[in-house]
Amino acid sequence: MNLTTEQKKTVIASFLGWTLDAFDFFLLTFLLTDIAAEFQTDVPAVSKALFLTLATRFIGAFFFGMLADRYGRKPILMLNIVSYSVIGALAAFSPNLGIFLALRALFGIAMGGEWGLGSSLAMESIPPSARGTVSGILQCGYPAGYLLAAVVYGLLYGQKIGDFTFGWRAMFLLSFLPALIVLFIRSHVPESPAFVEGRAQTRPGLLETLRKHWRIALYAVVLMMFFNFFSHGTQDLYPTFLKKQHGFDPHTVSWITIVANIGAIVGGLVFGALSERIGRINAITLACVIALPAIPLWAYTTTPFMLAIGAFIMQVAVQGAWGVIPVHLNELSPGSVRATLPGFIYQAGNLAAYYGGPYQAGIAEAPGGSYGYALALFAGVVAVCIIVVIRFSPEKRGQVMTVLG
Repeated sequence: MNLTTEQKKTVIASFLGWTLDAFDFFLLTFLLTDIAAEFQTDVPAVSKALFLTLATRFIGAFFFGMLADRYGRKPILMLNIVSYSVIGALAAFSPNLGIFLALRALFGIAMGGEWGLGSSLAMESIPPSARGTVSGILQCGYPAGYLLAAVVYGLLYGQKIGDFTFGWRAMFLLSFLPALIVLFIRSHVPESPAFVEGRAQTRPGLLETLRKHWRIALYAVVLMMFFNFFSHGTQDLYPTFLKKQHGFDPHTVSWITIVANIGAIVGGLVFGALSERIGRINAITLACVIALPAIPLWAYTTTPFMLAIGAFIMQVAVQGAWGVIPVHLNELSPGSVRATLPGFIYQAGNLAAYYGGPYQAGIAEAPGGSYGYALALFAGVVAVCIIVVIRFSPEKRGQVMTVLG
């Protein structure tokens, strides 16, 4: 993969933006039980914060994407990163559950813009032959953010510095850190060459483009609904499963989650690159097939070692499939709305899958239920659904990207 220095910096910036976005999101998954205790409620009530974040992300994808298609990928990406950093940190000051949920809904709007902006900036800036590998790298930002959250949780949570204790509120203050990426983007990352080339030319608007391509847009939303069930259904409640069902301490929860996210990074890199050789559709199919035999290890074993093995394999599969998505959606999207449409489709799929977390938690905590059963049910059903649905997708590997059309 031969990239220029500027192209490498663009990929790094897009990767870091998504990594720290995911870091902010996944901090919450480690803190559900602690927030519930402070606000004197239960885990399903607090897990509505996950639902609200997912449900509002499509608003941010649309809003920030429209701005980026008009004013450029680079300046709107910087605005977006500052927005999610500040809103994420404000959750530390929530006086009650209602305010906390409202702030997480606003965080979802800010979070919703980053993926589409970062992926369009990167995909429009690199050669077609590098897209599969870069797609895997970009999507690895998501598990890398989860991994970073796990490391920070394991190292800092509950630690004391004098009279100060790192509780859940202090953890959210770390959300200020992503804003530092803006300095790097401003100084080192150029605007998308495709956007610069097409800036002065007349391009069709979003509504006109959707009327022309509504079938592929609708199909992609359904596909992304299943993909979001796949990722969030295997990740969001896993730390709670380890704590509540197995009684593991924060250190054990942290290292199992770290192992899982190492698997996710391996999967994204391997399957992103593999998609250049066997195609986007075949790579996604293969990854989902691997998830099925991992379910018993991942959800039903009892020792930390075996659960870690299962979590590693499961996340190789989940993020292996996801590693192909940035390039696949960008290749399917018309160039005139590439900053808006891929991100909007991605987040509209999130909206369609919005109630997965609370629904899973409800199944897990119902009489006769368990977190292991709820996790296994989601993973198995959704993996099969993706295998079926992805076979209907167009394959546009290597397509030339412009901002016209």
